[in-house]
Amino acid sequence: MMTKLNEKVILTDCDGVLVDWLYGFKEFMADRGYTEQDPTGYNIHTRYGFVSKEKSEALVREFNNSAAMAYLTPHLDAVKYVKKIHKECGFVFRVITSMSLNRYAYKARLYNLHNLFGENVIDELICLDTGADKDNALKRYKDSGCVWVEDKYKNAVLGKEMGLDSFLINLPHNQQYDFDQRVDGWEDIYYSIVGM
Repeated sequence: MMTKLNEKVILTDCDGVLVDWLYGFKEFMADRGYTEQDPTGYNIHTRYGFVSKEKSEALVREFNNSAAMAYLTPHLDAVKYVKKIHKECGFVFRVITSMSLNRYAYKARLYNLHNLFGENVIDELICLDTGADKDNALKRYKDSGCVWVEDKYKNAVLGKEMGLDSFLINLPHNQQYDFDQRVDGWEDIYYSIVGM
């Protein structure tokens, strides 16, 4: 299904953009006796100083498939401005997240998003496998000009290359990259949309 150019849709990642996955994951890791070694690292194995990527990937999968997905806290100013964009500008949000293919994890994430933002605000949730690329999920929106919000530099660039209006949420793990639409939160995105 190709998105019509007149549809009022905002595409967005979830973790580090709508919800504070990292805060929940830190609690999960602390319960298991782990502490961060490099708080600015994006990859969990470097953040926690694991020699093995496999160990960190297994812990991330365990967390992503847990009930914690239903209770993550909102990220920064997401609730206020996502609701404001929906109410004042008429946009709906389609969430594309590389979290898990587990159907219960999907239900937990959808519950969390609907609880934080509202059922009418989040009109679609696409869950990809843990760490999966987003190329195919974004392909249906190619050259639509839809807003695309990410915290992962590689995915923000991908959106831009696909003809999306790509924003990168400014976080410690993406500081080393240059990006023309780097924003501190949803307030910046709101004012960008209002000014369109």
